[in-house]
Amino acid sequence: MTYTQKTLGNGMRIITAPMQNTKAITIIVLVGTGSNYEPQRINGISHFLEHMFFKGTKHRPRAGDVHRALDRLGAEHNAFTSKEITGFWVKSADRYFDESLDIISDILLEPLFKKEELEKEKGVIIQEISMYEDLPQRKVLEVWDVLLYSNQPAGRSIAGTKEIINSITRKDIVDYKKKHYVASNMVVAVAGNIDEGSVFAKIEKVFKKIAQGKNGSKSPTREEQKFPLVKILDKNTDQTHLVLGVRSFDMFDERKYALGILGVLLGGNSSSKLFSEIREKLGLAYYINAASEYFLDAGYLLARAGIPHNSLKTVAKKIVKVMRDFREKKISPNDLKFAKDYLAGSMALVLESSDEIAMFYGEQELFYKKILKLEDIWKKYESVTEKDILNVSRFLFRPDKIGLAVIAPKNGAEEQAFQKILSEI
Repeated sequence: MTYTQKTLGNGMRIITAPMQNTKAITIIVLVGTGSNYEPQRINGISHFLEHMFFKGTKHRPRAGDVHRALDRLGAEHNAFTSKEITGFWVKSADRYFDESLDIISDILLEPLFKKEELEKEKGVIIQEISMYEDLPQRKVLEVWDVLLYSNQPAGRSIAGTKEIINSITRKDIVDYKKKHYVASNMVVAVAGNIDEGSVFAKIEKVFKKIAQGKNGSKSPTREEQKFPLVKILDKNTDQTHLVLGVRSFDMFDERKYALGILGVLLGGNSSSKLFSEIREKLGLAYYINAASEYFLDAGYLLARAGIPHNSLKTVAKKIVKVMRDFREKKISPNDLKFAKDYLAGSMALVLESSDEIAMFYGEQELFYKKILKLEDIWKKYESVTEKDILNVSRFLFRPDKIGLAVIAPKNGAEEQAFQKILSEI
């Protein structure tokens, strides 16, 4: 799988990745900003701005014009905002590359940000926030972020609050775009059935107009913990939803490869320890899994589950025990090989389509300013030893790193009792 990286005169980076045996192309534009870059007064503005790019441009002035133009091509398209990245993508037939590039560049270069559309979109985002409130399986992740980071940007919601969204002005939107949407903070990645030479020339022609400048900075994330942390959000739900996890490392730490394998063994698939112990043996969960998240200056490993209300203590104790076992016992060579085989297969499947390849290359270029090919990444996983897993487990699974976030009817549940369970790790 080959790619070419070039940088425009204004500092914007371009990645092209030609693919054979496909008639599709994906164009994705990634911007190095998200909710971790926001002052509290405008929390949620990265996500709000993402919405507003689709609400009319100089060449497509009506709110629905952008979507209609893309639908006419039969294209898939969307945008997303996370803690530290905002992305916009179009996936279309290769014959529509020019049209797709014209549309995605139009929304970023010529947005109108009409006041009347901004006011209407506030209602849309407030409904989105309400939707998330009614999805406890998702909401518990926000409780987890607050538990770890409190009133820091990393602890706030990506979507913001209803009150803040209502207070955001057009000037806030324009100023935020000017501060963060600069060429040096943006990457365009294209993958699919393309001719690299002509594609680069076309991208350069339209995106050379992006302003130069130094992108806005984020406040460092503070890691402050001395003992187990617990937060139970009292909510009338049919299930208890929990996140039990530990602070880990940032995206630049080489230990993340050992942590990736540990995550597979802990709860990464239906052969994992947590799936076996809690779903298969105890029958206490339909969904139970583990995952890692990495940021520029923080990260965590967490386990998630939906369980009966009266099983929270049982499940919390079991997860703690499984984590403690990883800390106390070196894994077997067979277990290590099993996890590596699983990762090798799943990594290969991830890069099957043009959108996945564009994101794979684009995200690396945005954050690391260099790209590792899939085989280079695999070599790092392949080099992980049983001792590496043990060392990472001993570093992570400690009382001063562990936390538990829960959404459920509280019914007298005391957070102190769960702090005691977590301290047994």
